Amino acid sequence: MTLELTLADPEIVRIAQSLVERPGSAAPHDPAARAAAVALVLRAVPMQGLDLLFIRRAEYAEDPWSGQVAFPGGRHEAGDESLQGTAVRETWEETGIDLAADGAILGPLDDVRPNTKALPRVVVRPFVAAISADVAMTGSGEVAEAFWVPLDALREESGWGETEVTAGGMARRVQAFQHGEHVVWGMTERIVRQLLARLDG
Repeated sequence: MTLELTLADPEIVRIAQSLVERPGSAAPHDPAARAAAVALVLRAVPMQGLDLLFIRRAEYAEDPWSGQVAFPGGRHEAGDESLQGTAVRETWEETGIDLAADGAILGPLDDVRPNTKALPRVVVRPFVAAISADVAMTGSGEVAEAFWVPLDALREESGWGETEVTAGGMARRVQAFQHGEHVVWGMTERIVRQLLARLDG
């Protein structure tokens, strides 16, 4: 499926129109917080609907989000022209998907930040993007695995609930989405809810 056909998918059209009419809100400026960006990469699979790309971060002791399910993305660097550029660069580095050449950025969702002081002060801007279904991915040392989740699965209430996770050596109960062995929680869970609200609201 070509990018043009993906962009013509009714749900892609709906989310794109929503982001044009009501772009995501930027968080209040915090000079002590690092800026970051992630990409919510959607693909339209013929006869199946839309899939959303997730990654599981590689295990690194110094990474506060080590081993967690996330979206491709990372911190804004001096060479990035914008936060959108950050999302494009990080997606390329982590998955081999070139959103600038093979995809389209539809727009930003609302900024998010950690809900706990135990994590670094960072403000994350999520960008919704679309690619054709035949775009290939490549491996990265920063990513343990990359996987697609159907939007229909994310819409199933049975996948959502409260669960226990361990982060930073501490166990706590959080709101999460469970897909097989993968648990989506924290900022990633809140970003997914934003996307679904745009699609289904």
